[in-house]
Amino acid sequence: MSTSASGQAVSAESSGGTEPRTRVVVAIIVTLLAWASAFVVIRYVGADFSGGGLALGRLAVGTAVLGLLMIGKSWVRMSRRDWLIVVVIGLSWFGVYNVALNIAEQTLDAGTTAMIVNIGPILIALGAGLFLGEGIPRWLVIGALVAFAGVALIGIGSGSQFIGNGVGIAWALLAAVTYATGVLFQKPLLRRLPGIQITFLGCAIGAVACLPFSGMLVRELATAPPMSIAGVVYLGAVPTAIAFSTWAYALTRMPAGRLGVTTYIVPALVILFGFLFLGEVPTALAIAGGIVCLVGVALSRRTPRKGSVAATTAKDVASR
Repeated sequence: MSTSASGQAVSAESSGGTEPRTRVVVAIIVTLLAWASAFVVIRYVGADFSGGGLALGRLAVGTAVLGLLMIGKSWVRMSRRDWLIVVVIGLSWFGVYNVALNIAEQTLDAGTTAMIVNIGPILIALGAGLFLGEGIPRWLVIGALVAFAGVALIGIGSGSQFIGNGVGIAWALLAAVTYATGVLFQKPLLRRLPGIQITFLGCAIGAVACLPFSGMLVRELATAPPMSIAGVVYLGAVPTAIAFSTWAYALTRMPAGRLGVTTYIVPALVILFGFLFLGEVPTALAIAGGIVCLVGVALSRRTPRKGSVAATTAKDVASR
């Protein structure tokens, strides 16, 4: 092979390797921006839609868009146990989560809500240790305690002495718990089923669960301004359908732990978007509490250093 041909081959190989990495980065950016924007849009349309009505509208649109994305995809046959798990995911992660999040933002600003919901990764880790046999390391316990101390600071900073904010914090915590529940039930399914199939079914089941709010949604659609209705459509199409798809794309191409770390930036993005588009800024103490929450999440991801493991790894590297 000539030098010129060799150089072209290397260039092509590098280009082939760079393009997938670029796509993963783009997928992550789209996901984070979409999820962060959801908190702000929910806050914006909350003046015209109730928690239940908004959840039904968002999930109905999301189901329709995901159905279109499913066209041409292969359908993997599911067992009775798989269906049961998907129902749990649909009821918790899509149904209860969306209603709880919407109600929370009736009294809490978008940034404060995002900081509370972002303790979800710790709840997931604790649940994995208790129910999936992954163990509960010491740093996980420390991180959880620090994060919940941050939630307490957010409560004080948000003026939780007023019943409205106190209830809002409770709903935000419920959203974090149901988000974690959905992820824990989804994890075993991802070994057997495509992520988009699980997301489509979960979203559809969540929409069915929210059907009791249909009368409320119809009345609210009749009186809501066009921008608020557009906001509902956006929530279903972008943060739900598209963002979950881009998240699944990235998750299949990089470790879940590394990808999960990227969500720590969501509260900061929400605070920025809330300030730019809604003029909202959490109180200083609430922001401090959010920082404490993020520190707790970071601490929970620490792993104890073991001399024997390090030594073994060094030997393995040296032998190569």
